[in-house]
Amino acid sequence: MSQRIQTEGSQALPEALKALKTMAGLTTLNIQNFKIRENGDQALADALKTNSTLATLDLVGNLFGFYHHKYVVALADALKTSSTLTTLNLGCNFITPDGGQALAEALKTNSSLTTLNLDWNSIGEAGGQALAEALKTNSTLTILNLGHNFIRENGGLALAEALKTNSTLTTLILEWNLIGENGGQALAEALKINSTLTTLNLGYNKIGENGGLVLAKALKTNSTLTTLELQNNSTGDNGAVALSEVLKTNSTLTTLNLDNNNIGENGGLALAEALKINSTLTTLNLRHNKIGENGGLALAEARKTNSTLITLKLQKNSAGDNGAISLSEVLKTNSTVTTLSLDWNSVRENGGQALAEALKINSNLTTLKLQGNLIGRNGGMVLAEALKTNSTLTTLDLQNNPTGDNGSKELSEALKSNSTLTTLNLDNNNIGDAGGQALAEALKINLTLTTLNLGHNKITENGSQALAEALKTNSTLNTLNLNRNSVRENGGRALGEALKINSTLTILKLLGNLIGENGGMVLAEALKTNSTLITLDLQNNSTGDNGSMALSEALKTNSTLTTLDLDNNKIGENGCQALAEALKTNSTLISLNLGYNLIEENGGQALAEALKINSTLTTLTLDWTSIGENGCLALAEALKTNSTLTTLNLQGNLIKENGGLALAEALKTNSTLKTLNLQGNSIKENGGLALAEALKINSALTILNLDNNKIGENGCLALVEALKTNSTLTTLNLGYNLIKENGGLAQAEVLETNPTVTTLSLDWNSARENGGRALAEALKINSTLTTLNLQGNLIGQDGSVVLAEVLKVNSTLTTLNLQGNLVGDNGGLALAEALKTNSTLTTLDLRNNSIWIKGLLAFSEAFKTNSTVATLELSNNKIKDAIALVLFESLRNKMTLTTLNLGCRSIEDDGLRALSEALRTNSSLVMLNLHNNSIGSNGCEVLAEALMTNSTLATLDLQNNATGDNGAQALSEALKTNATLTTLDLWQNSIGSNGARALAEALKINLALTFLYLQNNSIGENGAMALAEALKTNSVLSTLDLWGNSIGDNGALALSEALKTNSTLTTLYLQSNSIGSKGSQALSEALKYNSTLTTLSFWNNPIGDIGAEAWADALKNNSMLAILILAGNLIGDNGALALSEALRTNSTLMALELQNNSITDNGAQALHQVSLSTRCIIGY
Repeated sequence: MSQRIQTEGSQALPEALKALKTMAGLTTLNIQNFKIRENGDQALADALKTNSTLATLDLVGNLFGFYHHKYVVALADALKTSSTLTTLNLGCNFITPDGGQALAEALKTNSSLTTLNLDWNSIGEAGGQALAEALKTNSTLTILNLGHNFIRENGGLALAEALKTNSTLTTLILEWNLIGENGGQALAEALKINSTLTTLNLGYNKIGENGGLVLAKALKTNSTLTTLELQNNSTGDNGAVALSEVLKTNSTLTTLNLDNNNIGENGGLALAEALKINSTLTTLNLRHNKIGENGGLALAEARKTNSTLITLKLQKNSAGDNGAISLSEVLKTNSTVTTLSLDWNSVRENGGQALAEALKINSNLTTLKLQGNLIGRNGGMVLAEALKTNSTLTTLDLQNNPTGDNGSKELSEALKSNSTLTTLNLDNNNIGDAGGQALAEALKINLTLTTLNLGHNKITENGSQALAEALKTNSTLNTLNLNRNSVRENGGRALGEALKINSTLTILKLLGNLIGENGGMVLAEALKTNSTLITLDLQNNSTGDNGSMALSEALKTNSTLTTLDLDNNKIGENGCQALAEALKTNSTLISLNLGYNLIEENGGQALAEALKINSTLTTLTLDWTSIGENGCLALAEALKTNSTLTTLNLQGNLIKENGGLALAEALKTNSTLKTLNLQGNSIKENGGLALAEALKINSALTILNLDNNKIGENGCLALVEALKTNSTLTTLNLGYNLIKENGGLAQAEVLETNPTVTTLSLDWNSARENGGRALAEALKINSTLTTLNLQGNLIGQDGSVVLAEVLKVNSTLTTLNLQGNLVGDNGGLALAEALKTNSTLTTLDLRNNSIWIKGLLAFSEAFKTNSTVATLELSNNKIKDAIALVLFESLRNKMTLTTLNLGCRSIEDDGLRALSEALRTNSSLVMLNLHNNSIGSNGCEVLAEALMTNSTLATLDLQNNATGDNGAQALSEALKTNATLTTLDLWQNSIGSNGARALAEALKINLALTFLYLQNNSIGENGAMALAEALKTNSVLSTLDLWGNSIGDNGALALSEALKTNSTLTTLYLQSNSIGSKGSQALSEALKYNSTLTTLSFWNNPIGDIGAEAWADALKNNSMLAILILAGNLIGDNGALALSEALRTNSTLMALELQNNSITDNGAQALHQVSLSTRCIIGY
């Protein structure tokens, strides 16, 4: 007999738990996330002492440690006498060292418990040491989970000592405990003696290379361990080589996890050699390393003879085509591997074809992941051919592989006969209507596919109508993702009709499809009879009030929908009032998103009334809805009686002081709300004081966002006082609140004693040096804070020096934002010194801090040993070329850094040469920001050289430099072979027609670049013509920015021809290009044929009324364009009248900008008549 307790309110719980004393037959009790208070805890503890049947007790998320460690002590005392309990789950209870010690004491006498889960608590070193002592005498515990407990080195050492004598423990989980190198070595020594442990998880512990070496040595003699988890430990090549030697003789290990360990080619080669001999390993995880092509080839060769490995994970290893080809050869004969992950490995068409050939023969692979590999159309086609005969593959992930319509058609043909595939991911594959229609035909026949992801493709009304028709007969698909396509009204209507018949679909995602009011109404009608759909995502669809009212009617009778997302749908107060009325009777909806809809005061009040009655809604999102003070007052009143809402987002609603006061009163009695977002609401001091007073009483709220509210010093001081007694709040955002130095000092004081806050944002509050010093002192004592945002507080060099000193000993902080704090060289020097020993910080933001020679040199030295920092922001500091040489040398083999910002006069040509050299070997960096520097063509050329070999960089920002034509030509050459760069920003770089021609040639070949920004250059009409020619064949570029390039009418004519056939471009910026009526007419003519462009900016081009009339004519036929910007175009009344006439029939344009034209009252009146609740016309 098992039971999950669900009671209305905490009052009934103690009585229910008292019944456990005499309840016979109950063996399993689940009381997760109930926040049991003193009476309930004592009742539970008393019951455990006498209950003689309960074997499993799950108390996850009850926050015992939040309230008082005596609650844990009571449970521990009960364990001393309990003789039946075998499993106790205390995860996520914020149990402190005292609680850990009490539980340890109980384990010394308890003789029944076999499983104890203490994951995500705070038992610390003392708790870890106490439990270690208990393990020396306890003889029943077999599974102990201590993940995320900060037991650190001393706790690790103590546990290692216990393992030498303990003879029952089989599973020990220690991930995220910072036991370090010494802790790892101690555990290794224990493994030489221990003969019972089978599973050891040491992930994220910074045991380093030496720790890896001694663990490998221990495995030579250990004969019981079967699973070893070492993810994110920086064991490096040497550690991998040592483990490889062990695998040659070890005969027990079956699972080895080396994810993200800085393993390069040598480590990969060594592991491959080991696999040729090893006969027990079944799972090997090498994700996020850099074994490269040769490592991949070696592993493939090993798999030819290895007969035991089942799962091999190689995501993000730059294996390339050759690696994939070699692995394919293995799959032809291998009979054990069931899962192969090759995401983001630079596998292209040839690699895809080789894998496809292997699938025709292989009979045991069930999962193949090829996300982000650019296998292209041909690769997709041959994989499809393989699926016709393959009978084992169930999951195929081809996201971010531009297979296009042809690849999609072939996959569709395969699905007609394939009977095993259940999940197909084709997100962002440049699939248009033809591909969508083909897949629809397949769905009419296929009987196995349950999940189909077609998000971010180019499927329009025709493709979606075909898919809808298929849904009428398909009986297996339960998830369909069509986010960011162009389904539009007719597609929405068709899908709605399908839902009336379909009985299997549970999740439908239609974000950003502009289905409009009518599409929304048909979907709503379907919900009245549909009984399977549980999630409907309609964000950014312009359903308007009528669509909302229709959905409201449906919600009154629908009994399955739990999640409805209507964000940014042009819903007003009428639509909101209708939804509120529906909530009074609906009993299934748990999440409703109405953000960015103008529901105003009346809408807010209507929702408040609904919340007084509704008993199921847990999440309500109302950001930027203009509900104002009165709307907030009503919602606050509702919160006093509502007992289900846990998350309320009121950002940007100007609820002001009165709204803040009302919400504070509600929080005094409300016991369910956990997250409250009040950012940007003009709450001042009195509101802050009231909220602080509420926090002294409230015991439910965990997240409070007061960013940009001006609560001032007094408001902050009051919140500090509240936090001294409050024991539930974990996240507090007080940015932009004018709390000043005294507020900073007060916040520091509370951090010394508060045991729960993990995230604190104090940005732009003028805390200054004293505030910085005080916060630093607090961090010496505090053991919970992980994120601290001090941006723009002017803490200065001295304040940052003190903070740096603290980082040497603090072991919890992972994110520190010191942007704009005048850190200077001395501060930089101190912070760099701290990074040499700190092992937890992953993100450090030092933008705009005047760090120069000494500081930057110090960072160069620190990077040689630091293995945790992934994001470093250094823009607008002073990195001179000589310093850059040293700094970037340290980045060559740094395997953790993913984001580097060096913008704003930070680097010049010689410095860029050094950075480029580093990029040749660095395999972790994905985003590099070099905007606003003095990089010329020479620097750009060496950067381009690096891009030819670098295989990880995805975003390169070079805006406002001086690359010129030569630099653009060099980058173009790189783009011909680079397969990872998706975003290139060359805004204002003095690029002329020659540079544009070179980039155009690259675009004809490149299969990765999706965003190209060329604003404010001088490419002229010839450059535009070249780019236009490239667009005729390019199949990946989605955004092209040519703002301010003087392309003229001829350039526009060329682009218009390209737009008639291009099927991928969705956004085109042509502002300020001297395009007249002739060019405008050509582009508008192209819109009659183009089916993908959704955004076109034509601002500040002298097209006049003739040009506007041409655009109007195009709008009568085009069904795709959603945003058209015609501001500053010399358009008069005739043009306005023509546009208004077109809008009478056009149902897809959602925004039209016409400001700064010559439109008078006559034109304005005509435009006003066609302005709808679902359409925004600006400037008439």
